[in-house]
Amino acid sequence: MPLYEHVMIARQDLSNTQAEALIEHFGAVLTDNGGTLVDHEYWGVKTMAYKINKNRKGHYAFLRTDAPASAVQEMERLMRLHDDVMRVLTIKVDAHEEGPSAQMQKRDDRERGDRGDREPRRRAS
Repeated sequence: MPLYEHVMIARQDLSNTQAEALIEHFGAVLTDNGGTLVDHEYWGVKTMAYKINKNRKGHYAFLRTDAPASAVQEMERLMRLHDDVMRVLTIKVDAHEEGPSAQMQKRDDRERGDRGDREPRRRAS
Protein backbone atom coordinates (compact mmCIF):
# COMPACT_ATOMS: atom_id res chain seq x y z
CA MET A 1 0.00 0.00 0.00
CA PRO A 2 1.17 3.57 -0.59
CA LEU A 3 2.71 5.55 2.27
CA TYR A 4 1.45 9.02 3.15
CA GLU A 5 2.28 11.83 5.56
CA HIS A 6 -0.41 14.24 6.71
CA VAL A 7 -0.23 17.53 8.60
CA MET A 8 -3.46 18.73 10.17
CA ILE A 9 -4.19 22.08 11.82
CA ALA A 10 -7.09 22.19 14.28
CA ARG A 11 -8.75 25.22 15.91
CA GLN A 12 -6.85 26.91 18.74
CA ASP A 13 -9.72 26.81 21.24
CA LEU A 14 -9.62 23.00 21.50
CA SER A 15 -7.92 21.43 24.49
CA ASN A 16 -4.88 19.21 24.03
CA THR A 17 -6.96 16.11 24.78
CA GLN A 18 -9.56 17.11 22.19
CA ALA A 19 -6.82 17.59 19.60
CA GLU A 20 -5.39 14.16 20.46
CA ALA A 21 -8.91 12.71 20.17
CA LEU A 22 -9.15 14.12 16.64
CA ILE A 23 -5.97 12.25 15.71
CA GLU A 24 -7.39 9.02 17.12
CA HIS A 25 -10.71 9.59 15.36
CA PHE A 26 -9.12 10.02 11.94
CA GLY A 27 -6.83 7.05 12.61
CA ALA A 28 -9.97 4.98 13.21
CA VAL A 29 -11.43 6.24 9.92
CA LEU A 30 -8.32 4.98 8.13
CA THR A 31 -8.48 1.62 9.88
CA ASP A 32 -12.15 1.21 8.97
CA ASN A 33 -11.29 1.76 5.30
CA GLY A 34 -8.41 -0.74 5.17
CA GLY A 35 -5.43 1.43 6.11
CA THR A 36 -3.21 1.76 9.16
CA LEU A 37 -1.98 4.71 11.18
CA VAL A 38 1.73 3.94 11.40
CA ASP A 39 2.68 6.81 13.72
CA HIS A 40 1.39 10.16 14.85
CA GLU A 41 2.86 13.18 16.59
CA TYR A 42 1.11 16.04 18.32
CA TRP A 43 3.19 19.16 17.70
CA GLY A 44 1.21 21.41 20.03
CA VAL A 45 -0.21 24.89 19.57
CA LYS A 46 1.79 26.99 17.12
CA THR A 47 1.38 30.48 15.73
CA MET A 48 0.52 30.55 12.04
CA ALA A 49 1.95 32.96 9.48
CA TYR A 50 -1.52 34.27 8.66
CA LYS A 51 -5.04 33.97 10.02
CA ILE A 52 -7.19 31.03 8.97
CA ASN A 53 -10.90 31.37 9.78
CA LYS A 54 -10.08 34.23 12.20
CA ASN A 55 -7.59 32.03 14.12
CA ARG A 56 -3.99 33.13 14.63
CA LYS A 57 -2.88 29.84 16.29
CA GLY A 58 -3.69 26.19 15.80
CA HIS A 59 -3.07 22.68 17.11
CA TYR A 60 -0.67 20.94 14.72
CA ALA A 61 -0.64 17.16 14.25
CA PHE A 62 1.51 14.95 12.03
CA LEU A 63 0.33 11.51 10.89
CA ARG A 64 2.20 8.76 9.05
CA THR A 65 -0.12 6.32 7.30
CA ASP A 66 -0.01 3.18 5.19
CA ALA A 67 -3.31 3.09 3.35
CA PRO A 68 -4.94 2.68 -0.05
CA ALA A 69 -5.81 5.85 -1.92
CA SER A 70 -9.53 5.40 -1.29
CA ALA A 71 -9.00 5.33 2.50
CA VAL A 72 -6.87 8.49 2.35
CA GLN A 73 -9.46 10.26 0.21
CA GLU A 74 -12.21 9.35 2.69
CA MET A 75 -10.12 10.55 5.65
CA GLU A 76 -9.31 13.83 3.87
CA ARG A 77 -12.97 14.32 2.97
CA LEU A 78 -14.02 13.87 6.60
CA MET A 79 -11.20 16.14 7.81
CA ARG A 80 -12.29 18.92 5.47
CA LEU A 81 -15.92 18.57 6.61
CA HIS A 82 -15.02 18.55 10.32
CA ASP A 83 -15.63 21.92 12.00
CA ASP A 84 -12.52 21.73 14.20
CA VAL A 85 -10.05 21.07 11.36
CA MET A 86 -8.85 24.20 9.55
CA ARG A 87 -6.23 22.82 7.14
CA VAL A 88 -5.00 19.45 5.89
CA LEU A 89 -1.91 18.66 3.83
CA THR A 90 -1.27 15.16 2.47
CA ILE A 91 1.95 14.04 0.79
CA LYS A 92 2.71 10.65 -0.75
CA VAL A 93 6.18 9.44 0.29
CA ASP A 94 8.42 6.57 -0.79
CA ALA A 95 9.36 5.59 2.77
CA HIS A 96 8.68 6.85 6.28
CA GLU A 97 11.63 8.32 8.15
CA GLU A 98 12.59 6.57 11.35
CA GLY A 99 12.41 8.47 14.61
CA PRO A 100 10.78 11.80 15.37
CA SER A 101 10.05 14.37 12.69
CA ALA A 102 12.14 17.51 12.35
CA GLN A 103 9.55 19.51 14.33
CA MET A 104 9.80 17.17 17.31
CA GLN A 105 13.57 17.08 17.54
CA LYS A 106 14.84 19.27 20.31
CA ARG A 107 16.41 22.53 19.35
CA ASP A 108 19.08 21.80 21.91
CA ASP A 109 20.43 19.01 19.71
CA ARG A 110 22.23 21.58 17.63
CA GLU A 111 25.73 22.14 18.81
CA ARG A 112 26.34 25.70 19.69
CA GLY A 113 29.83 26.99 19.63
CA ASP A 114 31.21 28.58 22.76
CA ARG A 115 31.67 32.32 22.50
CA GLY A 116 35.08 32.04 24.01
CA ASP A 117 36.90 34.95 25.54
CA ARG A 118 36.04 38.33 24.17
CA GLU A 119 38.52 41.03 23.60
CA PRO A 120 38.17 44.01 25.91
CA ARG A 121 36.20 46.92 24.52
CA ARG A 122 38.17 49.80 23.16
CA ARG A 123 37.32 53.25 24.36
CA ALA A 124 36.70 55.93 21.79
CA SER A 125 39.09 58.88 22.14
